Amino acid sequence: MKNLKYIYISLGILAFTACNDPIDVDLNPVVMAEELPALSAGSADFSNYVALGNSLTAGFTDGALFQASQTLSLPNLLSQKFSLVGGGNFVQPLTSDNFGGLALAGTRIQDPRLVFGGAGPVPLESVIGSVTVSTDIALNNPTGPFNNLGVPGAKSFHLLAPGYGNISNVQLGLANPYFVRMTGSTPDISVLQMAASQAPSFFSLWIGNNDVLGYATSGGDGTNPITPVSGVPGVGFDGSYGALIATLTAGGAKGVVANIPNVVDIPHFTTVPHNPVPLDAATAAAVNGAYAAYNGGLQAAFAALAGTGLLTQEEVDARTISFVAGAGNAVVIEDETLTNLGAINPAFAALPQIRQATAADLLVLPASSFIGTLAVPGNPLSVNGVAIPLADKWVLLPSEQEEIAVATAAFNQIIATAASQAGLALVDANSLLNQLANGGITSGDFTLTSNLVMGSAFSLDGVHPTARGYSLLANEFMKAIDVTYGSNFEASGNLLNVGDYPTNYSPALQ
Repeated sequence: MKNLKYIYISLGILAFTACNDPIDVDLNPVVMAEELPALSAGSADFSNYVALGNSLTAGFTDGALFQASQTLSLPNLLSQKFSLVGGGNFVQPLTSDNFGGLALAGTRIQDPRLVFGGAGPVPLESVIGSVTVSTDIALNNPTGPFNNLGVPGAKSFHLLAPGYGNISNVQLGLANPYFVRMTGSTPDISVLQMAASQAPSFFSLWIGNNDVLGYATSGGDGTNPITPVSGVPGVGFDGSYGALIATLTAGGAKGVVANIPNVVDIPHFTTVPHNPVPLDAATAAAVNGAYAAYNGGLQAAFAALAGTGLLTQEEVDARTISFVAGAGNAVVIEDETLTNLGAINPAFAALPQIRQATAADLLVLPASSFIGTLAVPGNPLSVNGVAIPLADKWVLLPSEQEEIAVATAAFNQIIATAASQAGLALVDANSLLNQLANGGITSGDFTLTSNLVMGSAFSLDGVHPTARGYSLLANEFMKAIDVTYGSNFEASGNLLNVGDYPTNYSPALQ
């Protein structure tokens, strides 16, 4: 029927032209390009731009901070566009090499960057051999003042903390070596004080990710707790964020802030499957035999506690361990939310709180190189994740994911309220990551997703963006600035072309 339609249209054209005199037809018409408006800053003053934040502001990528990644950091990309409408110089605390990593008086304290090893992320040194990390916080710190005050690892309250950049506090765990590189002759100055001392005309603030990310990357094991929403002076997120905004806007500066993505959507938590274990028939039988006493103990406990409601059949089923020959076996994990049977009856003390993982559990990216290793060298029945349950640090349980979601929502409400009250532009980074994780985002000729390596948005550490990802973020920041301050980066055609930015760095880059 479609072909018939086109035939009818053609006949109609012939009939029309047959009844009219021939006319000249330009078979190569000139397409007039749309004239775009001139770039305008609107009511924003970019003459002195200062950026505050954590690793996402610093330019961290592939598990490290290095010169090339800093050059393509989010705020540096923004500063290049700001310079077109009155923006001034943008100074960054550049590292000394492209290896990444940090040293303290010749002793390495942070490792070099990751590179792509053909199948996935591998350490740079596994490809090119041993390197000397030349960025030494005791020997060669750069001279400020710096416009990029992004400090990898910083939480919200860290930006207000005096001594956070004092080298004498590093080995005490009270200072951040990346901030040590910036403080110079004022070692006890805070990040916020350093920013305010420059009297910025415009600022960006993206902080709060580490307030939940640290808890997430440690598997919710309690070693790196979520920042309290409120109620703790000097530590609560609401008080810290409020102090940051109040100080930064006190002199009339305008700015842009971003909220916190749901960190469990990043590839650090979505790459390793819950069921990556392949077993042959003999090994599966051997492992099942090893768990026979445990499974029998569960049945005995269930029978003993019948009628008490303390142990349900559903929980017994969830805790029963069973492996089969072939691929797709789920790892065994510790789960503190399971009933502590030993606390109910000492006779059940030998029954640990363990089960096999489900699709609802999220394994952290480093687990990929741990699962399948031997807890006891030479003992094939001590395989981690099979015979030996994975400890809490390797897995985010559903209950832990819910804690993160609740805290993230509370933090984002604080950020949104603060931005609204201060008249600041707001970037919805949470929505952006959700789009990357659910189908991807198309920008120009490229579609970016949250898949590790192949998705283009996230670097090899599974947490931080690639340079292309940072360019996508820079565009979102400019769009938000347009909306709030009447600039026209988007309408004037001055957004970044994400295809101009790399998704990985060569091992040869030094």
